[in-house]
Amino acid sequence: MMVGIATLGPLGRLRAPGTWGSAAGLLWWALVVRNLARGHAWYHELVFDALVVLAAIFFCGVAAFLLKKKDPSEVILDEFVAMPLVFLFNKNLALGSAKGFLLVIVGFLLFRLFDITKPFGIKALEKLPGGFGIVLDDVMAAFYANLVLQGIAFLVA
Repeated sequence: MMVGIATLGPLGRLRAPGTWGSAAGLLWWALVVRNLARGHAWYHELVFDALVVLAAIFFCGVAAFLLKKKDPSEVILDEFVAMPLVFLFNKNLALGSAKGFLLVIVGFLLFRLFDITKPFGIKALEKLPGGFGIVLDDVMAAFYANLVLQGIAFLVA
């Protein structure tokens, strides 16, 4: 069961599993996280995201132990939980508008770019033990993607 959660069921066995995990995370953000944040203070979303990240650290760590791999490529819960962080604090993401939809696509692409290339210390986070190394590099990639997306959204607003 732990491995099934960490691999998001069959998604982790597809080609380019990190992209599928990110896409599932984008859907999770659009259908659940974004709607939870509406009408609440910003810190409600932040606390919710933090709790989800902590749970992912546990699940990914256990799955890696059971699979006997340091950072199994099929474990994609890390991309799933990091993806909503790309859009945290960004009020220009109205999915009903063309500009908002485009910003969401740009955010997705930025996250994948930072997750794959691992610049600016992201690679060092991968070396942390267990679930921490699996998840926190993706959290940092989401943080960088968020900063760039905030700048882009400011420029096109």
